[in-house]
Amino acid sequence: MKDQKSESGGGYVRADQIDLKSLDEQLQRHLSRAWTMESNKNKNDGDQGGGGDGETQGLGQNDNGATVARREWEIDPSKLIIKTVIARGTFGTVHRGVYDGQDVAVKLLDWGEEGHRSEAEVASLRAAFTQEVVVWHKLDHPNVTKFIGATIGSSELNIQTENGHIGMPSNICCVVVEYCPGGALKSYLIKNRRRKLAFKVVIQLALDLARGLSYLHSKKIVHRDVKTENMLLDKTRTVKLADFGVARLEASNPNDMTGETGTLGYMAPEVLNGSPYNRKCDVYSFGICLWEIYCCDMPYPDLSFSEVTSAVVRQVDEVF
Repeated sequence: MKDQKSESGGGYVRADQIDLKSLDEQLQRHLSRAWTMESNKNKNDGDQGGGGDGETQGLGQNDNGATVARREWEIDPSKLIIKTVIARGTFGTVHRGVYDGQDVAVKLLDWGEEGHRSEAEVASLRAAFTQEVVVWHKLDHPNVTKFIGATIGSSELNIQTENGHIGMPSNICCVVVEYCPGGALKSYLIKNRRRKLAFKVVIQLALDLARGLSYLHSKKIVHRDVKTENMLLDKTRTVKLADFGVARLEASNPNDMTGETGTLGYMAPEVLNGSPYNRKCDVYSFGICLWEIYCCDMPYPDLSFSEVTSAVVRQVDEVF
């Protein structure tokens, strides 16, 4: 601070004197060094422990009492109690539950009745599920929803409920995460749309989101669907990023990351255009979320998402 004061004269740095490109390059070098150190550490741990990417195996028992190999992220179904439904989505439901005495949220992914999907479709959905688990199970940060475990269902797998046991068909997968009683940030903002939030609350929510995203990016993870519906609030109103169904590790070559992934209204122009992108697409979505947190409403609420999207892409095309 002393050096800054002596250079600027008033304790402030003029915005037009900040070299953003230089700062961005410094941050990139810092994150790259941190990522390299973390990768080397994980490699050494993997060499010593014999596992990697969530494939470290332990021993468990199936319903017949036979000993089977269990990956480190797999739950023990006998310890899981599934309760009421708290949310519904395209491919399944989210339930309240208890796992090993802890309150949890249980995400059941239902891919349709057996025989109604081709093997290729089921394989694709399973690959997406495995991708979510591999990304999520190693994350540990107060602003990221805590992953507890998961399992891929089979006809032999039983899940305990309050009404007895139910069989889990092979096309159902189960993800268990910490339960956040505050619900989705989106719902919280809608409830406060008329009276708005106190400025200190806005700052707290924004900082929570920024810290969570910064952590993901330090791990070379691009969330790709940053929106207030994918942010949960715990009992202290701390924001936690959730839903890593479309997250992926950032490619070293940006051209390897293309495709329209995310939610209209939050998607960066380069993603909408199908152009190569990187973690900066999350930063664009973060900006939309900042607007939404401050106003308790989306930008241009009188326009449809498709109209906003078209305007964003057209504006970018005109500029470049």
